[in-house]
Amino acid sequence: MRLKMSVSLDSGADNGHALVFAYREDQILVIDNGEVCRIPERIELEKMNLNIVRRHFLGTLDGQSCYSVDLDTASSAVGGSSFIGLRELFGKVDDEIFSLAVHANQVINWDRMHQYCGKCGARTEYAPDERAKICKCCDAVYYPRISPAVIVAIKKGRELLLLRNKRYKHEFYSVLAGFVEPGESLEECLVREVKEEAGIEVKNIKYYGSQSWPFPNSLMVGFTADYAGGELRLDEIEIADAGWFTPENFPNLPGPISIARRLIDSFVDEQNR
Repeated sequence: MRLKMSVSLDSGADNGHALVFAYREDQILVIDNGEVCRIPERIELEKMNLNIVRRHFLGTLDGQSCYSVDLDTASSAVGGSSFIGLRELFGKVDDEIFSLAVHANQVINWDRMHQYCGKCGARTEYAPDERAKICKCCDAVYYPRISPAVIVAIKKGRELLLLRNKRYKHEFYSVLAGFVEPGESLEECLVREVKEEAGIEVKNIKYYGSQSWPFPNSLMVGFTADYAGGELRLDEIEIADAGWFTPENFPNLPGPISIARRLIDSFVDEQNR
């Protein structure tokens, strides 16, 4: 990425052309004429007369300053702009801009959640030299929270384990995932989650890749693994359905934005070699 990150609160002069990643709750403001979707510049945002609650300098992209902005919840889109979700933004802008939008979203959510100290209740302040909120009453420090989670594609020959979580808003199947608990390694979490949610054993655990997942603040760490034994026994609280599927009979799958889909597509590529 050509982004130069920063923890400063202000970058100085930007000539009005800084990119502004402006959020109203979890929706981002974009300029969209039906053909091109883009992030507004500061001079365009100022003309909209929107109420800015908080503002953070993120860094520069090819010398262009970039900010995240938290808008008042009553803000309305005007003049060819609109508010859309991050998932909807994917594919409408290039990967670097999308990554910046993810980063901006996480910074804003962190700031919203730490206006007051969780230890003593006093109002927090921005640290002068790092991305942190500090409490001058009790010296507590709050950094942006990242919640690690594992996600794993479990293979059994030409079959892949796919599950439908009860919390999914849409009727799609995906690979198994779960959050890391205190004291666990990533591999220990993977083995535990597979046993708890599917009731089976795995082997040959291999790292695949990772993805920042801002819904709201996860880091998804992807693995592949091979089926090692046991019968499917589902966690009925979380899992609605699961099964072993070949590429020829895959159910509805998650969209291309997710590492889950990349794991699934990688499995399909292996079968087609």
